[in-house]
Amino acid sequence: MRFAWSRCFGCRQPEGLNFSQALSVTLSVRNCTTVCAVPDPGLGSERPLTMNVLKTAFPFLAALLPATFLPIAAGAQGIPNGPAIDAQVRGIMDRTHSNGMAVAVIDHGSVSFVNAYGIRDAKGDPLTTDTIMYGASLTKTVFAYTVMQLVDQGKLRLDTPIADDLDEPLPSYGPDPVFPDKYGPYKDLADDPRWKKITPRMSLTHSTGFRNFWFIEPDGKLHIHFDPGTAFSYSGEGFILLQFAIEHGRRAQGLGLDVGDLTNATFKKLGMPRTNLVFANGSDSNVADGWNDKGEPQPHDKRSKVRAAGSMNTTISDLAEFTAALVRGDGLSAASRAEIVKPSLHIAIASQFAMFEPTLPLAAQRRDLAAGLGVVVFDGPQGHGFYKGGHDGATANTMVCIEAGQRCVLVLSNDVRSEAGFAELVKFILGETGVPYDWEYGDHAGKS
Repeated sequence: MRFAWSRCFGCRQPEGLNFSQALSVTLSVRNCTTVCAVPDPGLGSERPLTMNVLKTAFPFLAALLPATFLPIAAGAQGIPNGPAIDAQVRGIMDRTHSNGMAVAVIDHGSVSFVNAYGIRDAKGDPLTTDTIMYGASLTKTVFAYTVMQLVDQGKLRLDTPIADDLDEPLPSYGPDPVFPDKYGPYKDLADDPRWKKITPRMSLTHSTGFRNFWFIEPDGKLHIHFDPGTAFSYSGEGFILLQFAIEHGRRAQGLGLDVGDLTNATFKKLGMPRTNLVFANGSDSNVADGWNDKGEPQPHDKRSKVRAAGSMNTTISDLAEFTAALVRGDGLSAASRAEIVKPSLHIAIASQFAMFEPTLPLAAQRRDLAAGLGVVVFDGPQGHGFYKGGHDGATANTMVCIEAGQRCVLVLSNDVRSEAGFAELVKFILGETGVPYDWEYGDHAGKS
């Protein structure tokens, strides 16, 4: 019996694999990231190379193969091939009137598919896999990963108040001399001692009690709206506070570190040469502008200062490498990787941006929904998963990962209207996951 490995992301086998070559299959399959297809001599068509097929063809391999594959949940489906994904994305772009999308797929912890579609600017220049795009709040997940590296190094403790990491009381620190609006106006907290309770975990789980950003407060001041650690309320300001503690914390403790330098070291290690938390001004023309929900072109958001809440510029090729590393747990201890994806705080509000609203009645709550560190975690038909979105008036991003099989979909779009098709695309690629898009977007998906 002869098999031809006609399409297999991550590995290639020569045509006409015969019995005498079969033992090498086990070595190659170990690095193969999707189910391969083989011609069925009886049907004259391709069929998946499953365990049953291999048992029939090569019985002596049956005992060797179980250890080669990561477990896949019972509800999982095979990853569609590249042309099928291409067609699905183009259909979604047509229906949502999106001008640009970039998509990556991770399977068994390896990047198995990357492609870009449409245009990057109003001139009609093509969006490519190396086009620099705005990462928006996916920055928060990168920052959480960076924080956990500091935890592994003993420089931070998740549940020790940030007050213990500083040499002076937080309200005594003034504005940054170079970027006065880089951090919050911490002097505003002088009469509220609850700032002393805030920990790194609270910052990373959106439970500091801050509004999303201080400058959207009606009086333009920083406030704590509830006892820190007691509820979820989405807050980029909490991430900025933790960035401040890392950059201005006690040097004797190993802090006083530049977050931009820390993340750049990660990007270099993971092979992400076009990713940075500030926009690199220069002659690079391969940069994506965007479109709002009215189809109006918007300039690229060129952030000039490191902001842990959302200043990252990246490419789909680069960020796919980070997503794969995250789902594998590379660069972190097993304990720190587990902290990121465990449910640290149950989420009991109706939607992601239901700021300071009462919790839902118990019967209306989604009991599996919780804040991880820099991600939201959930349990669905395929088991435990985590995800994070990124959004502004002209940007729509999403990252969805399922722990079983280390499978993820990453989407970057320079047209906010793409967002309305994210749930459809993720389901097409991964199957039903239970990712809580209804909680994140409600009826606002694709709107500026």
